[in-house]
Amino acid sequence: MPRRFAATDLHGCLRTFRYLVEQELRLRPTDTLYLLGDYVNKGPDSGGVLEYIMQLQGFGYQVHCLRGNHEQELLDARYGHGDEPWRTPAERAMTLASFGVTQLADLPARYIGWLAALPLQLELPDFVLVHAGFDFGLPVADMRRDTYSMLYTKSFVFDPSRLAGKRLLHGHVPTPVAQVQAKVAARAGAIGLDTGCAYRHNPELRHLTALNLDTWQLHLVENREAPYPIAKR
Repeated sequence: MPRRFAATDLHGCLRTFRYLVEQELRLRPTDTLYLLGDYVNKGPDSGGVLEYIMQLQGFGYQVHCLRGNHEQELLDARYGHGDEPWRTPAERAMTLASFGVTQLADLPARYIGWLAALPLQLELPDFVLVHAGFDFGLPVADMRRDTYSMLYTKSFVFDPSRLAGKRLLHGHVPTPVAQVQAKVAARAGAIGLDTGCAYRHNPELRHLTALNLDTWQLHLVENREAPYPIAKR
């Protein structure tokens, strides 16, 4: 029987993501994997993560991806939009090196085009998927067009009536594993699946999490990357 999974906030952790897909989930072409954004930055191999996702899609795997704020920031920096500097110097160098370049202008066009085409939300029969969340205080039509909230909000008051009674799955805010497990056990209306995989120094985080959308089983893989520079959160 086909299975459905959702995961988020890979942040350049290619070894961990590959282990999740190939060993933990044993993903099949008949399954569907939804990824809720933030594939780049923080971790050691952003380019490798994008390449692996694109390879899976090319081999016929049903992998559907959303855009996260880190993809948006990379695109904004690439095209000179925004006033904020893109990442710290060390993180910027690590991310660019993973693509085999030293400056943003040289990022391969195939990756930039793929990132630029990513949607901000996906609607399933039973779930709405978004990277960060929604501003549930807005009228429904405006809420679903509010780009900033979909990419960046860190708190919201969930209102299932605004999503036609569907549950919300999101990422963006690193959350201790125990808290995510409790939300899933309660089958909460809104569940954040970001367990801070990239934060390898934080024992309460440092996991990549996938949720089976039909059985509600959580799959947890601890960070498997070689050491890389990142501060404790």
